[in-house]
Amino acid sequence: MSDADDLLNGLDPEQREVATTLRGPVCVIAGAGTGKTRALTHRIAYGTATGVYKPTEVLAVTFTVKAAGEMRERLRTLGAGGVQARTFHSAALRQARYFWPRVYGTEFPQILESKFAFVAEAARQVGVRADQALLRDLSAEVEWAKVSNVRPDDYGAEAVRRQRTVGDIDPGEVGAVLRAYEQVKRDRGRIDMEDILLITAAILADEQAIAAEVRRQYRWFVVDEFQDVNPLQSTLLDLWLGGRDEVCVVGDPRQTIYTFAGASATILGDFTTRRFPDAPRIELVRNYRSTPQIVAAANEVFAGRGPSVTLGVRLQSQNSPGPAVDYRPFADEPAEADAIADRIVALHRQGVPYREMAVLYRINAQSEVYEEALGRLQVPYSLRGGTGFFQRPEVRQAVTLLRGSAHAGEGSGSLADDVRAVLAAMDYSETPPEGRGAVRDRWESLQAIHTMAVDLAQEQPQADLAALVADLDRRADQAHAPSTDGVTLSTFHAAKGLEWDAVFVAGAQEGTLPYVATMDEPAAIEEERRLFYVGITRARRHLMVSWSAARKAGGQARRKPSRFLDRLLPEDVQVSRAPKRKVRLPQPDLDYDEALFERLRAWRKEISQEESKPAFTVFNDATLKAIAAIRPSSGDQLLQVSGVGQSKLEKYGDGVLAIVADS
Repeated sequence: MSDADDLLNGLDPEQREVATTLRGPVCVIAGAGTGKTRALTHRIAYGTATGVYKPTEVLAVTFTVKAAGEMRERLRTLGAGGVQARTFHSAALRQARYFWPRVYGTEFPQILESKFAFVAEAARQVGVRADQALLRDLSAEVEWAKVSNVRPDDYGAEAVRRQRTVGDIDPGEVGAVLRAYEQVKRDRGRIDMEDILLITAAILADEQAIAAEVRRQYRWFVVDEFQDVNPLQSTLLDLWLGGRDEVCVVGDPRQTIYTFAGASATILGDFTTRRFPDAPRIELVRNYRSTPQIVAAANEVFAGRGPSVTLGVRLQSQNSPGPAVDYRPFADEPAEADAIADRIVALHRQGVPYREMAVLYRINAQSEVYEEALGRLQVPYSLRGGTGFFQRPEVRQAVTLLRGSAHAGEGSGSLADDVRAVLAAMDYSETPPEGRGAVRDRWESLQAIHTMAVDLAQEQPQADLAALVADLDRRADQAHAPSTDGVTLSTFHAAKGLEWDAVFVAGAQEGTLPYVATMDEPAAIEEERRLFYVGITRARRHLMVSWSAARKAGGQARRKPSRFLDRLLPEDVQVSRAPKRKVRLPQPDLDYDEALFERLRAWRKEISQEESKPAFTVFNDATLKAIAAIRPSSGDQLLQVSGVGQSKLEKYGDGVLAIVADS
């Protein structure tokens, strides 16, 4: 028994409670940097050392191959090498391959390496024109529908109810693509990655003898990152358990950032509130990663948010004090990027390795200005979860088209108009697509090129396409080849699970963080808040949060710091920004003009029919009620309404203001 007790040495009180609570159900809420993997692996090792668990009867499930490998290695060093640590897909595939011949009498189907080609064929069959970006979004929607248990025939209604959009395609057409995709797979005798989970779940649900065999094999379950579980994975876990409760789940509701991909923010909360109301809830609150200054900032991100975040924990730093969090406003994005690059060089001179620094931002299109700034100072960098700006397919294609037009001597004399005309061949327009995803990412890249053209024309009124191509070549050369041992450039999503000595959270202004495409829905805003939290909790010792008042040098200073900074900014910065706040939504007690609201709804219906899109994608009811309450008389006033961004102002503002003026 002493050998088993030795496994508890070095654990803090909460980690020790996790390690010694061997019978389920158990819910562990593990804040960022609190050593959850250490607690989990010691729990499994302690259970096997005390004889409660048989190693081969334990299944530990996590979400990435890397995390599963790390867990297996730690278990091996702790004397529990026989435990299975797998991803959901890996565990399901192992079972599906084994039982398929017994159930169906045939060889297991071939798994698609990529569903892209089959989705493209399905889109052609139903008459949907789709470029590469739209095909990526359709492929992602296939995955979302399947893990969310939404059938193709039900997709149209569910998409409207859940306010999901795929480019500018009608939800009914998306459902038709999903239906055709399933038929293409059947015709080819193939399955995709989501089918692996569905097949395993179907076998366990329909074949009681097989389900019993699996349940005899695995008696003890541990699920890591439970906040990222989707409904299909939850169903599979239920089938593995078969009514038993020997399960320990670990998660952090404040790091739920994948609901757009099917993760359900309610599954973790329901574990103790509905499913197992008597289950112990153990909180890991001691943060071993970050300084007290960084932890204090992280805690303030959720301060005063109410019941929606009660499952989260307030972190307690276990480290010695470090530098104050640096909150920095800048006049424009280039100035922000240059200052961050200068700070990175200064930290490197103080002994911080480049590989221990990261610049984090909301979307991939933001990387270009940091690639250029770091390249100018010859600072090595690597891009995580994305491709360098000038290596992206749409950017390469755009530069090729611009170069061809320049060589042909084409041009009207207006550089911005000429670039717009060239990019029109790639279906570019200045109006952004609805929603988010690959289509939006592609538009952001092309918009960035158009913006560079506008900026160049303002700096050099005589600049033509040839001058722009030369400028783009200069920028591409400046952003030199990435290094595997340099500063990390990453979106918040791609940075989850990682940490660095120094982190720069860049672009923390309204419209970027939260991202403009998410600003119509309160739930989406809260997910953006969680993204910000994930970003700042990646930092160990140095954290800088910055934003810019204008996009370009000399531009109008219209942008305000992110609302997520409201409780964080020092008083001197807070006073200087004096932001105009938008009407907060939802507001059930909002006193609005009901007659005006109904006229706005009628107008919205006409617009939605003309554009063949769901009405909520124009404006949702909450936004229309806010408009009917404040009765804006100008574009600036209309912009103060939550749910009205610059693109929607340009597209629908005149119509809305005309209705208000006539009422």
